[in-house]
Amino acid sequence: MAYWLMKSEPDDVSIDDVMAAPGQTIGWYGVRNYQARNFMRDAMRPGDGVLFYHSSCAEPGVAGVAEIIGAPYPDATQFDPNSPYFDPKATPEAPRWIGIDVKGIRKTRLLGIKEMRADPALAQMQLLQKGSRLSITPVQPEQWRHILQLLKEA
Repeated sequence: MAYWLMKSEPDDVSIDDVMAAPGQTIGWYGVRNYQARNFMRDAMRPGDGVLFYHSSCAEPGVAGVAEIIGAPYPDATQFDPNSPYFDPKATPEAPRWIGIDVKGIRKTRLLGIKEMRADPALAQMQLLQKGSRLSITPVQPEQWRHILQLLKEA
């Protein structure tokens, strides 16, 4: 089992949207970074844990816990010319971008990035490294356990 932090802009898809979706499940779409895509395509497996992170908002941070529930598949938005995620170089025969299904487990209190940065146990977390901008990053098991403990204490 692996653990991941997946960023979503809450104006697009929030943890509330996930928890209100049928089966509390959404298809993760719109990833347009090759390294993040490769994590989805090559490393994510059903049952992997996800920290659902609200980004590009007034108060970024972990807003919920989720899990990967399916195998990766071509992201349909890459083929839609009306989508902001359209990629004219992608074809159904040779897709470039991946989607994956994520199921919400629970909404949590917001564990803000400032609180995370102040916690020495999270100092090595990839999210918190200088210049880290990936929308999907691996989370080490000890970081996962520590964050879940922080979320239980509130």
